[in-house]
This record gives sequence, C-alpha cells and structure tokens, in this order.
Amino acid sequence: MNLNHINLIVKDVDRAVNLFEKHLGFNLIVNRNSKMAVMENGNNFALVIWGQVLNNEENVPVYPRNFHVGFYQEDEDAVWNVYENLKAEGGLQLESKPKKIRNTFGFYFFFENLMIEISVNPFTAGIG
Repeated sequence: MNLNHINLIVKDVDRAVNLFEKHLGFNLIVNRNSKMAVMENGNNFALVIWGQVLNNEENVPVYPRNFHVGFYQEDEDAVWNVYENLKAEGGLQLESKPKKIRNTFGFYFFFENLMIEISVNPFTAGIG
C-alpha cells in the first residue's frame, strides 16, 4: 500500500501552488478559484492544497508542533541549491542554513505555519 495523496491547509492557495511548483517539483492539475488546488509530482502522488476559506475560517491554519512535510535530495549540493533558491524567493521563514540534522544534512523552512524539511535522503546519505 502506498501513500497517494495528502491535503495541506493554507491561507494563500496561489502562493502555495507557486512554491510547490517552482521549488518542490510539483505540477498543477487544477486550481479551483484560488480556494483549492490539486498538484502532482510525477510519482503517483497528489498534493491537495486546501484553502482555509473552505473551512469558513479567516486565520492562517495552525499545524501541531513538529508536524512537517519533507523532500529528500540526492546530496548536499542539491540541498544548498534548494536553500539558495528559497532564500531568493523571499517571504519564507528559513530556520537556518543547511546543516547536519539528525542522521542527515538539511534545513527547515516555513510557508505560513507549515514546516517543510529539505534534506539528503538519510537512508542513502551515509552521514553518521
């Protein structure tokens, strides 16, 4: 059994679509009036971006502490490349420069209140 999709709640659907499309390897399938979008990554995985407005709430959604989504990279150079591109994007909260985290190398950043991890795949990294 495989995980085939996830639904993330955001305040600004269009900004989220831009982030996931421009920096995280997703392609837009449909954007429904900037209230909900469906994206895919070419690996039989769909990302649903659900606008907070559909929950009849105005506030930015709050995720539980330490909840995050992660994107594995091939190596440290790839992690640095994503970091530099995100830094140039602006409007994102970058926690720190890439560094050793747990058993890998990477960094965290926030889009609204959603924590996102970019790291070298710890199953293939060989970092101890």
